Amino acid sequence: MSLAAGRPYLAIPGPSVMPDRVLRAMHRASPNIYGGEIYDVVAGIWPRLRAVAGTTQNCAIYIGNGHAAWEAANANLFSRGDKALVLAVGRFGIGWAESARAIGVDVEVMDFGKSTPVDMARVEAALRADSGHKIKALLATQVDTSSSIKTDVAALRAVLDAVGHPALLAIDCIASLGCDEFRMDAWGVDVAVAASQKGLMTPPGLGFLWFSDKARERCRGNDLRTPYWDWEPRAFGTEFWQYFNGTAPTHHIYGLAEALVMLEEEGMENVWARHHALAGAVWAAFDVWASGSATIAMNVAQPADRGWSVTAARIGGQDATRLREWCEHEAGVTLGIGLGMALPGDPAWHGFLRVAHMGHVNAHMTLGVLAVMETGMQTLGIAHGAGGIMAATRALSSRSA
Repeated sequence: MSLAAGRPYLAIPGPSVMPDRVLRAMHRASPNIYGGEIYDVVAGIWPRLRAVAGTTQNCAIYIGNGHAAWEAANANLFSRGDKALVLAVGRFGIGWAESARAIGVDVEVMDFGKSTPVDMARVEAALRADSGHKIKALLATQVDTSSSIKTDVAALRAVLDAVGHPALLAIDCIASLGCDEFRMDAWGVDVAVAASQKGLMTPPGLGFLWFSDKARERCRGNDLRTPYWDWEPRAFGTEFWQYFNGTAPTHHIYGLAEALVMLEEEGMENVWARHHALAGAVWAAFDVWASGSATIAMNVAQPADRGWSVTAARIGGQDATRLREWCEHEAGVTLGIGLGMALPGDPAWHGFLRVAHMGHVNAHMTLGVLAVMETGMQTLGIAHGAGGIMAATRALSSRSA
């Protein structure tokens, strides 16, 4: 007998749960791409995309995933041989660096490990050492999906300004946009990178760049820019097809438009507060579970350094894999693998997992995941502190009181 029959729940950090409204918006016949309704739908997307990122500046849409958006950013930011300083706090910071290096960018990586945040003093020292200003751009992830570490973006801008370094500030918001607070203009971000399948609640397949007027002027004529990746026609096209460099991703557009309306209706301040509250419930449960086990711990020690969209955790030995498999096959809840914390062939790989709380999530969804996890630990005999669910409910109660 299995308890998994019924509607399954995907608690992996992307693709996230698709709202019924988004699915209904996409369930339609193909539209005319040479005029009519689709033009009006796209016209309504631009101001909402700017609002989600907290900017009044420029935006481009690409058909592709987050890796495609990295390449779009790299191709527009750099010429071959330009230098980038990449701050890595997990697998996806390393991945962005690899993407840039592969197309000819001179990449320096500052790797802060998999469990600790960016050390701003080290960043300041590196920027001061670059007296010739060879570093053209500073690249960082706001929340690294693998480690769940959050980087203080405003603090990075403050370091650049304090040093007087002219490097552009580029931020990967793929795992954080629409979940964590992000204010592109207020925080002095020059380029922001995101994708559709996480906080934007749309199926994988769209990548986004927001870029400042300063970045646009600074990067004119870069020799890595190709016709497909060039952000100019996508942001400033005079013909509809130029926004997508060919046939528009019609059904993704309909889904994205509805998702952006949902975020607008809720209000971004409320969206951020909801994610923060749900993350706090997950953390409260893990704190209690860890109190009764030497092998259970969240990956990031300090709450201020944790993203609000995903929690990476350790459940030692083989227990994380055992728990993930039980939750999926016996209870219909799919948890995320411990991506980047260890290689799949390494036995330690089985000791990590991730719990997503991003996008179209609410209290009963998150509490349901935690209750299934606690049931799985009891069933499998995994040592844990008792009362994690009660702690999670108290955390939510205190936030909503």
